[in-house]
Amino acid sequence: MGAAGSSALARLGLPMSRLSAQPRPGWLGVAALGLAAVALGAVAWRRALPRRRRRLQQVGTVARLWIYPVKSCKGVSVTEAECTAMGLRSGHLRDRFWLVIKEDGHMVTARQEPRLVLVSITYENNCLILEAPGVDQLVLPTKLPSSNRLHDCRLFGLDIKGRDCGDEAAQWFTSFLKTEPFRLVQFETNMKGRISRKIEPAIVQNYQVAYPDCSPILILSDASLTDLNTRMENKAKMENFRPNIVVTGCDAFEEDTWDELLIGDVEMKKAMSCPRCIMTTVDPDTGVLDRKEPLETLKSYRLCDPSEKKIYKSSPLFGVYYSVEKTGSLKVGDPVYRMV
Repeated sequence: MGAAGSSALARLGLPMSRLSAQPRPGWLGVAALGLAAVALGAVAWRRALPRRRRRLQQVGTVARLWIYPVKSCKGVSVTEAECTAMGLRSGHLRDRFWLVIKEDGHMVTARQEPRLVLVSITYENNCLILEAPGVDQLVLPTKLPSSNRLHDCRLFGLDIKGRDCGDEAAQWFTSFLKTEPFRLVQFETNMKGRISRKIEPAIVQNYQVAYPDCSPILILSDASLTDLNTRMENKAKMENFRPNIVVTGCDAFEEDTWDELLIGDVEMKKAMSCPRCIMTTVDPDTGVLDRKEPLETLKSYRLCDPSEKKIYKSSPLFGVYYSVEKTGSLKVGDPVYRMV
């Protein structure tokens, strides 16, 4: 066999015959080369398969985009955003890159301090401006001195770092919440995030998040909220559920069926459904924790399939967590495509 045929077979991992050193008719060499070419072509075709352009099916439109800079505080509505691997960004405004902690480093959310939902945030001149009832506003630079202390923080049993935002911010949250001393920390992009598979072993994707519960993106549809509210006397708001992307133009709970999405030039993949907790029962207007609704109503018809009980237990499902497979930009009004 010729050298070209030998190398082709070698690349394919095909064994050379004991008789390969003996002279062979020319047609055998040609046939071997042809076979190798076909096999190489098949390998190349198989490798190219995942990159073939998939069919796009529009399933809705982006109605709202929300960034929640400080975990459990009010969201900031934006008309467009960059979608990074760790969530939405608008300038230095990053999703859940700030966190209130106790002095021992344990996270504090509206589950423990429901009045956190009353803290509103605006963004001006590279500063977060925080406002809340009964206290003066806090102007917080998004760039912190590297000399500020690093905290070892604890979120849902996992460790993560946070840069202390200073005594003024600590005193501001302590004065507002009036329960115990608190600190505010900021996640920095050079820090290591929490690993998805440590957060929930059922998640297939391998990604990192800063201070979100589970994933960089949470999607919920208008229709799902409408469906829930047909079953409740006191209506819930979208703010009860804190999604990053609100989709309109689809049926209720249709988002449960979406696996891979294209929005703008951002590609996302479903990580898991969002299991809901008492956080949803905090009134976003009063900061009062109800502990019942809308959670009880959701439990009446949105529990997981019995086969998934190990993952979700008794938590009702409302909204879907996504990982970011391809970063880019997106905006309100963008079509939401399902990639099939």
